[in-house]
Amino acid sequence: MTALVTLPTYNELENLTPLVEEILGLGDQFDVLVVDDGSPDGTGLVAEHLTTVYPGRVEVIHRQGKLGLATAYLTGFRYGMVKGYDYICEMDADFSHDPQYLPALVDAARAEGADVVLGSRYAKGGGVENWSWGRRIISRCGSLYARQLLALPYHDLTGGFKLFRRGALERLDLGLITATGYGFQIEMTYRLHQAGAKIVEYPIVFRDRRAGQSKMSPSIFLEALLMVASLRVSPKLPAAEPSEERAGS
Repeated sequence: MTALVTLPTYNELENLTPLVEEILGLGDQFDVLVVDDGSPDGTGLVAEHLTTVYPGRVEVIHRQGKLGLATAYLTGFRYGMVKGYDYICEMDADFSHDPQYLPALVDAARAEGADVVLGSRYAKGGGVENWSWGRRIISRCGSLYARQLLALPYHDLTGGFKLFRRGALERLDLGLITATGYGFQIEMTYRLHQAGAKIVEYPIVFRDRRAGQSKMSPSIFLEALLMVASLRVSPKLPAAEPSEERAGS
């Protein structure tokens, strides 16, 4: 079973090399795709160097300018689908998501026949570390708000540590995903739930980033809340048409 780990980056110079090395050290089943948004700190150059150190296991897509988290993940999903990976993972590039959980997410998908595994801070056994009480409350309330409004059974809807079975992503027309920023996490889970995917939660402990600055802001959080309300009244997405690339993979 092969898994592609997608890492969107913007100014992650201090984190990228040790993170990639730790992921690759988990075994040959994990490859890494870095999607860099023209980081001015040189992160893209480091990513390019890693492709020469680990040929065939690390790839990088360079984008011009800060195009956003959602489009970076969608770029990674499409890449992984075309390349025929069994699973495609998404995670932050700042060590707030511990890469040591990656094998457990794969094992959970296989053991439970799941299409999606959510790395869940709010499932039993999960948690957060080094957060203020204010940030804890905002995060909890955001997930609860989305859960109630969208009638979803999952506890952590705003987290960005997830594993997708390639076939689950192929059910969606990713071009119709509209959310940007952190609202993207909610929309992907909601759309896959609507499409009949089996989604399970695996408890993780989220730790604040090791280095660099957080990209979260009040405007991003507000955008996510407004997006949830629009999702509540939006129609179900049509099933994706199989592409020639996927059919041949």
